[in-house]
Order: sequence, then C-alpha cells, then structure tokens
Amino acid sequence: MSDLALSHSLYHEPAEKRIEFGVNGMHCAACVTRVERAIRSVPGVVDAEVGLATESARVHFSGTLDVAAVQEAVRGAGYRAEPLFSMEEFLREREQEREDEYHSLLRRFGWGAVLALPVLLIGHADLLPFISLLPDRMRGLWALSGLLTIPHLFYVGRGFFTGAWAALRRREANMDTLVALGTGSAWLYSTVAVASPRLFPAGTAHPFYEATAVVITLVVLGQALEARARGRTSRALHRLMDLRPQSARVIRDGGEVEIPAGEVDVDDVVIVRPGEGVPVDGTVEEGRSAVDESMLTGESMPVEKTAGDPVVGGTLNRSGSFRFRATRVGRDTVLTRIVQMVREAQGSKPPIQKLVDQVAGWFVPAVIIVAVLSFGVWYGVGPEPRLNFATVVAVSVLVIACPCALGLATPISIMVAVGKAAEFGVLVRDSGALHSVGRVSVVVLDKTGTVTEGRPALTDLVPLGTLGADELLRWTAAIEQASEHPLADAVVGAARTRGLDLPEASEFQAHAGLGVAAVVDGREMVAGSERFLKEQGVDTYAAASLMERLSEEGRSPMMVAVDGELAGVLAVADPVRSDAALQVARLRRLGCEVILLTGDHSRTAAAVARQLRIDRVFARVLPEEKAERVADLQDEGLPVMMVGDGANDALALARADVGVAMGGGTDVAMETADLTLIGGSLRGIGDVIELSRATESNVRQNLLGAFFYNALGIPVAAGVLYPFFGVLLSPMIAGAAMAFSSVTVVANSNRLRSFQRGA
Repeated sequence: MSDLALSHSLYHEPAEKRIEFGVNGMHCAACVTRVERAIRSVPGVVDAEVGLATESARVHFSGTLDVAAVQEAVRGAGYRAEPLFSMEEFLREREQEREDEYHSLLRRFGWGAVLALPVLLIGHADLLPFISLLPDRMRGLWALSGLLTIPHLFYVGRGFFTGAWAALRRREANMDTLVALGTGSAWLYSTVAVASPRLFPAGTAHPFYEATAVVITLVVLGQALEARARGRTSRALHRLMDLRPQSARVIRDGGEVEIPAGEVDVDDVVIVRPGEGVPVDGTVEEGRSAVDESMLTGESMPVEKTAGDPVVGGTLNRSGSFRFRATRVGRDTVLTRIVQMVREAQGSKPPIQKLVDQVAGWFVPAVIIVAVLSFGVWYGVGPEPRLNFATVVAVSVLVIACPCALGLATPISIMVAVGKAAEFGVLVRDSGALHSVGRVSVVVLDKTGTVTEGRPALTDLVPLGTLGADELLRWTAAIEQASEHPLADAVVGAARTRGLDLPEASEFQAHAGLGVAAVVDGREMVAGSERFLKEQGVDTYAAASLMERLSEEGRSPMMVAVDGELAGVLAVADPVRSDAALQVARLRRLGCEVILLTGDHSRTAAAVARQLRIDRVFARVLPEEKAERVADLQDEGLPVMMVGDGANDALALARADVGVAMGGGTDVAMETADLTLIGGSLRGIGDVIELSRATESNVRQNLLGAFFYNALGIPVAAGVLYPFFGVLLSPMIAGAAMAFSSVTVVANSNRLRSFQRGA
C-alpha cells in the first residue's frame, strides 16, 4: 500500500484511491454482507471488499474519503473499524487477539462443561438405573438444573446473546441470533415448565435444560477450535515478517554503530557478518559471501554475492562478511512489498465468494422462517406432547444451521494458498488469479529474461592460431572494453571473472554493425563478423564452418585476427536458465502446451526452442504484436498464461488470462502481472498451477460440505424423517454438528499448509 496521508480524519490518496481497515466483531458471512453494505453507503466510496478470514475491509474511493464516516457507518452496523497504517502492526495485534480469544473461549468452555455435566445427568435421570424419583421430587432437581444453566446464559454463552441483541436493535439477524434464539427459547420453555407445570397438558411439562447447557458449551468449544485453526492460516505471512532483523550495523561518522533496522537510511553502508540477516535492500560494495534467499524465492541453494550484486532485506548471510549500500528501506523494501501483496491477495475475493456472501446474507432470516414454520406444523399435527415436540424441532433447526461454514469455505483456503505460494517464491496479486491459473492450457514464454538469463555471456572461446585461450580472451577484451555493444560487455565480463589483466588499447575504431579494430601491445587486432574480417584482408576459411554452426545454435559468434592472421572465434549468447528445460517438461506433464514468443530472429528462437523441446515458436514479434498473439490463442478457446519480464511484455501480460512477471524484470511488468516469480526460476509456474488446482479442489470440498451440511441438516432437524423412520434430532446433537461444521471447514483448508511442490 502507498504511504497514507491522514489529516483531521480525512484520507486522500490520489494515486491509488484505496485504504484498508481492520474490522472487529464479524462472525459469519452475513456479517461480511452488512459491513460491505454499510461502507458502500458512505459518500465517495466506489466499492468495498470485506474479508471474514482476514478481518479487514479494503475500501476503494474517488476524491477524498472521510475515514471517520466509514468508521461510524461500520459502528452503526454493529462492528468496529480502524484504518490500517502499519500492516505488520495490524497482523501482530490480530495474532495476539486471536490467541487471547482462544484462551478466553477455552476457559468458558471449561466452566460450561463442568456445569453442563450435572444438568445432563439430571435431564436423563430416568435412564439411570440407580435413580428412580417421582415427578414431584424430580421438580427440585429440574429447578437445580435451571440454576446451573444461568452461568451458561450470562457467562459461557454471553457473546451469543449480546450479539443477538445488537443485531435485533439493527433489525438484522446473524449466527448469534440463531444460537441465542435456540438456546434461549429452550431455557425459557424449560423454566416455564418447571415453574408452572399446570400450563401444560398433564405429563408434558418436561424441561430440557440440558439442551441449553450442552449446545452453548459445544458451540463455544467449536469457536475456540476455529479461532486456533484460523490463527494458523496466516503463519506464512508471519514467517515472512519475522525474516527482517530487528537491528542493523551501519557506518556512521566513520565508526560502526548498531541501530534499529527501521532507522537505516538510503545510502547507509551496512555491515553483515556470517549468520546474520540482511536488514534492508542494497548493493554489495565490499566482500564476498553466499546468501540464503530460500524464504523469498523458494530455492534452497545459497546465492553467491560479490561487489555489485544486489541483496534483499530478510535474506540470511551464510558465510563471509560483506558491506553493502542501502538502496531501499522501510516500506520500499522487497520484503515489505511482498508482505503487502500477500496480504492484499489474501483479502481479495474470487467470484464464487461474492456469490456465497450474497447467499449467506439471506441465510439467517431463511433459517428463522423455517424454524417458525416447523414449530407451527408440528404443534398442529405432531404427536403428544405436541408443544414439547414442536419446541424441540424449532430449537434444533435454529441451532444446527451454520452460516460460518459457508462464509469460511473459500477465504480460509485462499489465505492458506496465497501464503503457501509466497513460500514457493510466487506472489499472487489477486485471488482471482489463483482461481484462474489452474485452468490454463497454454503457457506462452517470452524468451529474453524469461527462459534465458537476460544478459549475454561468453559461451565459446576457440583459439585457432598461436594464442592460447586466456591470451585470446585477454586481448579481445582489451579492444572490446571501449565498445558499447552488449556483446562486448559479455567478453569483458568473462575476462574479469577469470582474473585477467587487460592491457590498454589504442587507435580504437568502431565499425557500426561490423566490428572493432585497435592496437594492443603494438599488435593490430580486429574483432567482428566474418564479413568485416574479410574486408580487412583476413583469411577466414578455417573458421567458416564453426561460425555457421554457432549461428545455427542461436549464438552470436565473432572472429578475432592479430596482425592480419586469424587468431580464434568467440561466441556470445544469452544462456538458457539452468532449469528451463526441466520446467518446460513439467508444464507439459501438467497438460499445458508451451509456446516460445520472442522479438529475436527465427534462427536464435529455433535454437532455444530445440534446447527446451518446444514445438511452437513465434519469432520476430514486435512488442505491440505480442498481445495480438495472445489474443489469437484466446480466440481458439484456450485459457492463456503469459510469462515475461520486460516493459514490452506488459500489454501481453494484461491481455492474457493470467499474466506472470519475472521478479527480476521491470516494475511495469510486475505491476501489470497477476503473479510475480520472485526468483529467477521458472519452477514457480508449475508450483502455482499445482497449488491452484489443489486449492480449487479444497474450496469445492469446503463449499460442498457446507452446502450439503445445511441442506441435509436443517430438514432433518425440522423432523422430515420422523414420519418415516421415527428419527428426531436432539438439540444437543444439532449443537455439536453446528459447532464442528465450521471447524471441519477450517481444518480442511489448513491441509493446504502441507502441500508439497512437485519436481
């Protein structure tokens, strides 16, 4: 999120037009609908997305937004909202709140269980062989049960009744309404039956306090287990936040001082010793080391770092000491941006969730209507004692209904999956992309910087004269270091990597598109194309076949001559990523066709395609044509993923069903894409496809389970099986089923935490 500006409770962000709020007090999908409706009623609000699992609201607005008005609207709906200016602080507060909530619910469950046991025994005393009491004597025990259940109403289940009362004042209904109506009506019926038995037909004044006590206790237990399980869903995000060291060692006033990591400034020189974490982003100036970037990229092998190499805050220095100059600090660091993107993706809603929220908004009123109708039907035609029978049915219907399971079915899975993707080095911008990526059937790979490293490197060094390999490279680099051609950088870089001292070149001449000439150590040297050397009178016949072969392999060869004699051939190419062929094969196993797309000439594209065993190649494609090629594939009815790294890929990334940017690419590509691969490996593409498919399966399981649970449970509780099989659901069983339905959904979603990436 961009830096926020708050002045007199007015928020104005002309670039992004968005602000996030933390929302307290939501329990089910019906709560989500009410909060969204309240926020959208505020002037200036364009849209609002409220997440039950993330307990937050993302507000899109135009012009200037009155933050206080949003807070007041949410408060009027019965909840509390606070603007988020520090995502890290918010997440840590939420973690502590969930932990406190879990322990509070567990304490209430403990008291509820202790008090419910004697109530349960009294309620079923007629089934115990050692107790045989007359109804008059049982009445005293029933009265004791009523007293023992009072703590259930005012302590153990207090939240249900206060929540239901608040909803009633707003003329609304939620999950608290169902539990409070069910257990409260059971307690009230029982109390009247004990206090005034003559109001009931003879022999029918039988209370069931045990329903109130056991249902409240079980539902509270379910809430406790759900709170614990929901707390586990954001562990991946917490692990990311915990990567950043709390302190940094910097050079200030000529000396070494230790300061909080948040106080590091751009251009500070930071010292990192073996075993320490890198506090901010920067560029190595001195030293050499191996840095573990696995928690950011998903790759386990440490990365060698020397002068000029970038380092990322949150990574771990495994060996050697080094100094680096800070380039990004605070909210601008890669790690902070990753945490923000993961958080935003976790809070976004796929299309199916929006439909579920709409259904859940009508769910609670519909259940109350079903309960009232069930009571009326069974009171009119049910067996004796009809009042008792009808009350049991109505209470069971109210208690068994579970809007929480519906509301949590999708967002919990999305939260876990987005966090898991981040562990694999894949940033998901929006949950809709996670929903779509598993369905792609075509993966279009840009060549340069995507399947290749994106920087030319020396691949061949073939001496053909009296010079040895190192001497040939040394002299060639000497004349090329004055050239501005990208291939020259590769030659000079290779010489420096080998530690060669480069002599000075004089009388340097560059011939555009052909080559260069210079004098090195008193000897005339030329380097360039075969045509150029022929023009200089050099006999190139001995290297003709080698030049042709290297060109066919997609490399850029150059000849080198010394004093008019052919000295050797060097070739430069943009090397294919080491794991590219393996990952292309993996994509094919996943059922995806892989296509290579490049603006390079056909020969180079064909050579790379042969290495990767890609059959379909689009070569010599202009930047504006890339999106057209993607559109052509979509016109064939194929869901397309586009993978690229440059600004010239941005239009194609936006046009594709799923756009994937390489993390080392341009900001334009990363801003346009739906997914970003943090590291340089293509492995993340297969990882996220497999994860998407596993998530889709998990969401379907959750939704089907929640819908079938309610679709079957409510009719059974209403007594539809009684006329045929004599089956009547006890409110206690209904309460247990409701309590554990949402726990089951959350637990099933958390199975994604054990998802293992493929080979």
